[in-house]
Amino acid sequence: MTDRGPVVLLVEDNELNCEMLTRRLTRAGFKVITAADGAQALALMASARPALVLMDMNLPVMDGWTACRRAREDEQLRDIPIIALTAHAMDADRRSALAAGCDDYATKPIDFPELLAKIRRMTAS
Repeated sequence: MTDRGPVVLLVEDNELNCEMLTRRLTRAGFKVITAADGAQALALMASARPALVLMDMNLPVMDGWTACRRAREDEQLRDIPIIALTAHAMDADRRSALAAGCDDYATKPIDFPELLAKIRRMTAS
């Protein structure tokens, strides 16, 4: 086992965004694993059992909307909190993310202190 904090699965297909968020989350005390699409995310959710998932919604192969719905349908994955990360800032987009099974929502560009507060609330045990 690692001495790092909770495991966060970051699902992001933009390499620069992925690297930046990984660095910031690691500095904040989290162990970060990454996936570039929704299908990889579901596989890692099953194998790594992260404390929380940060899910970009616009992804290749399988988008975040589909991945969230499938995670919520899977008895093994449905209890893992998911925060949607999206550039879509409209209220309808927020409602759609929550309807797809996301527990919370953050718009891009990411307000990191606000996102970190949400992550810490959801991973506190």
